[in-house]
Amino acid sequence: MKRCLATLSLFTLVMAGVAHAQTLTVYSSVDEANAKKILNAFTKDTGIKANMVFLSTGPALSRIQAESKRPQADVWFGAPVENHVVAEQRNLLEPYVSDKAAGVAPQYKDPKGYWYAIYTNPLAFGVRTDILAKRGAPVPHSWADLTNSAYKGLIQMPSPQTSGTSYEAVLTLIKIMGEDKAFAYMKALNANVQTYTQSGTAPSANLGLGQCAVAIQFTPGFLQLKDQGYKVDVVFPSEGVGHEVAAVSILKGAKDLDAAKKLIDWITSQQGQQAMVDAKTYFMPVRDDVKAGAGVPSMSQIKLVESDPGYAAKNRKRLVDRWLQDVLGQ
Repeated sequence: MKRCLATLSLFTLVMAGVAHAQTLTVYSSVDEANAKKILNAFTKDTGIKANMVFLSTGPALSRIQAESKRPQADVWFGAPVENHVVAEQRNLLEPYVSDKAAGVAPQYKDPKGYWYAIYTNPLAFGVRTDILAKRGAPVPHSWADLTNSAYKGLIQMPSPQTSGTSYEAVLTLIKIMGEDKAFAYMKALNANVQTYTQSGTAPSANLGLGQCAVAIQFTPGFLQLKDQGYKVDVVFPSEGVGHEVAAVSILKGAKDLDAAKKLIDWITSQQGQQAMVDAKTYFMPVRDDVKAGAGVPSMSQIKLVESDPGYAAKNRKRLVDRWLQDVLGQ
């Protein structure tokens, strides 16, 4: 009888532990490999399991909107900050002011707690110098260079219809050239583009496979290829580049709000930001007390074009629609 009671007590304790185990459902617009690195570190530090669904920026926002009456996820992780501003405007987010984010600069967090930056990265060209050499094409050093017919069929970049990465490129060109000239430029560039990918990180993957010679996206994928021994140059165009501020937010109606808050606390803390760097994500941290990893360029070395998240959020649909019409002729 005592043995039965002891077994029953042990079973009850085990089941109680299972019942209280926290599981977080995360819609991630961070590339899948790096998202796994970061979320695995979060699980190791907190014991909270994170179930991840990878979605590019556009599809993620559409899905969150469609599920707003019956939310299926707790957190949106990644995507440029202007998309989280749109989600806030659509009443899709749950505010949370985290005291762990005290060390995050004011421009990298919403004062009401609707979103927090998790990292920043500049746009760049990833260039396979070996492929260009075989084609007799020079290494491009500017946005203007990319319209040279020598690059016809050699360029890949994401589509702004689905990718926040590419939308940042659109905003960059508008800031540099003005809207009308930027769209005229993108139409000229289109003649050299082999493929517009759905994902913002697919161009670097295809660059590694040798499927293109020039890729346009944020830098981490290119830095990883260099570390892996590929003949890749990372070029910051002379006219300037925009940079993403990737953010995280809690979704309204989150089923495990407590676990969602713990993710915000962790990723904005010194511990979480250092874990992100140590995992070799090639991301630039948003805290001054955490330094970027080896091989990651300093923002001070790059001519940066500042964008306005409010403008980006307000004009996204209009600018993407214009891109479809003026550039693709749809």
